[in-house]
Amino acid sequence: MHPTHRSIDWRHTPAAIWRGRSQTLRPVPHPDPVRLDDLLGIAPQKAKLVQNTERFLAGQPCNHVLLWGSRGTGKSSIVKALLNEYSPRGLRVIEVDKDDLHDLPDIVDDIRDRSQRFIIYCDDLSFEDGENQYKHLKSVLEGSLELPPENVRIYATSNRRHLLPEYMKDNEQTQVVNRELHHGDVVEEKISLSDRFGLGLSFYPINETQYFDIVDHLFGTVQDREQLHVRARRFSMEKGVRSGRTARQFYNQFVGEF
Repeated sequence: MHPTHRSIDWRHTPAAIWRGRSQTLRPVPHPDPVRLDDLLGIAPQKAKLVQNTERFLAGQPCNHVLLWGSRGTGKSSIVKALLNEYSPRGLRVIEVDKDDLHDLPDIVDDIRDRSQRFIIYCDDLSFEDGENQYKHLKSVLEGSLELPPENVRIYATSNRRHLLPEYMKDNEQTQVVNRELHHGDVVEEKISLSDRFGLGLSFYPINETQYFDIVDHLFGTVQDREQLHVRARRFSMEKGVRSGRTARQFYNQFVGEF
């Protein structure tokens, strides 16, 4: 029996995390309880992702998804919320770390004939020069001799739109000493991976009004909302960023004081 089968009952296990060192899947019986309604300020992205996921569950044509953009803007939370929304309908999530992508073909082989629909979730996915783990994604994204499984889709998050580092020299058109001869092929290689994700969703920092909306949602009814916003503004300035993550951290620190 292949180690990925070990102790996993997909009828009752909504999610699992691949542990490359032990070559096993660790069940996640109690995922993060975040719900889609908890995620504010990203309505367009949420609507497109929900539509794609519902098509996936219905066996209709759908895409692999790359969620890219600023940190703390809800990219990871929205995938967790999808699991909570759709696990009763057979959606399952397997989280695979970037460093374990070489195991991805074996993981997929073990689930391709199951009745459940699987999202392979890669969080904070990006590659540096010289890394080649991304090549293991390609057979799952588009297939090789064999078509990719119909019941598996890749949902990845990244701070980089093209997953690989890009430099000013990538835009150079003039011939320079020591530059690769077929420079255009290098650039094409860098963007070809992200092109394999049919749906790309961008996430940007939120404005102050959206930030306050999230804070209000988290705190609910309070006696002094003006003071709540003053403190929330100060907290975001100290953090140096306004985001859903910042709002959640503010709530965790000050809940019960308003």
